[in-house]
Amino acid sequence: MLVLGQDEKAKYPFLTDAGEYLKDKGFSLNEFGTDPVLKLSAEKAFHRIKVVTEGTIYKSDLIDGQATKPHILEREVFSFLLAIVLIKLTGMSTLIKRFALAEARRAEKYLEKDLGNASDKSKIDLATRIIYDLFNIEVIKQGDFFEIPVSDYLKHSVAFHEREWKLINRHVENGKVLLSPEKTVRLIRKELGNYISSKITNAPTPPMIPGLESMVDELNSLSKKYTIFAVSTGEYPPCIKHAIEVLEKGENLPHSGRFMLATFLLSKGQSVQQIAPMFKNAPDYNERVTLYQLNHLAGTSGSGTQYSCPSCEKLKTQSLCFAIPECDNIISPLQFGKKRK
Repeated sequence: MLVLGQDEKAKYPFLTDAGEYLKDKGFSLNEFGTDPVLKLSAEKAFHRIKVVTEGTIYKSDLIDGQATKPHILEREVFSFLLAIVLIKLTGMSTLIKRFALAEARRAEKYLEKDLGNASDKSKIDLATRIIYDLFNIEVIKQGDFFEIPVSDYLKHSVAFHEREWKLINRHVENGKVLLSPEKTVRLIRKELGNYISSKITNAPTPPMIPGLESMVDELNSLSKKYTIFAVSTGEYPPCIKHAIEVLEKGENLPHSGRFMLATFLLSKGQSVQQIAPMFKNAPDYNERVTLYQLNHLAGTSGSGTQYSCPSCEKLKTQSLCFAIPECDNIISPLQFGKKRK
């Protein structure tokens, strides 16, 4: 069982037991809707969620050393715990996935900083302990790098399709992969997001808290931007159907999968405006970035070059191929459904 100091509770609030923390502080949930001082934490929780719906990551008031001040600690931890309560009260599962991924990205920055803190061994020890306790990955500091067993590396890097993550392109010594603090933390991003997501999903939904109704109503309005965008997959190949299903469920589609989907649809004659809404349910959706990337792929952002849909062979190497008999040995998803001579 991890024993967290005040600083760590503020940086990694998802490791805190919500019920126990509130009980220890002597507060009930209803007080956060009526007490003027405590309601400030609820307002901060609302902001913590709202910035996520805008495609950004919550920037806390936490500065090294400030967490020793009780009001800074409580504001950070309470805002996270109350954000979970507000999300549960909305009943919107798409908010859970987006919030969990954003909080995972926020925690990444602190974990990376703690791992790279050469002057404070206790911070390094805590960060490696968090990774071990949550994901059963043994991380050992070796000089400026961190050693991870090859078996753990392969297990957790399977979702990465970029060449740099292939084992052959990594520094390996004595059955251990050597990674920088940034790469060590990046390796567990998906698992960290899933951990936070499951914690929110499994949290009980309390009765409506008097005084917080307007926050819940506004969050419901904001979350409607991410309601499921259904699309008829018709004669689409299985790789494209799978990508669309992932997005419809509000799950994270890797960059390579988004590239495949966008270039396929563009090649089929769909416009950027027609394609963009399909990505709204992505946990890290940002409208401005999505439109920029789609225009870049379409060749309408100034380059003049439209990108092509990857070949089936390429998709196999990226674990994006879900071939069925109807694929009939095609070499490109664009050939699916066409009669072969």
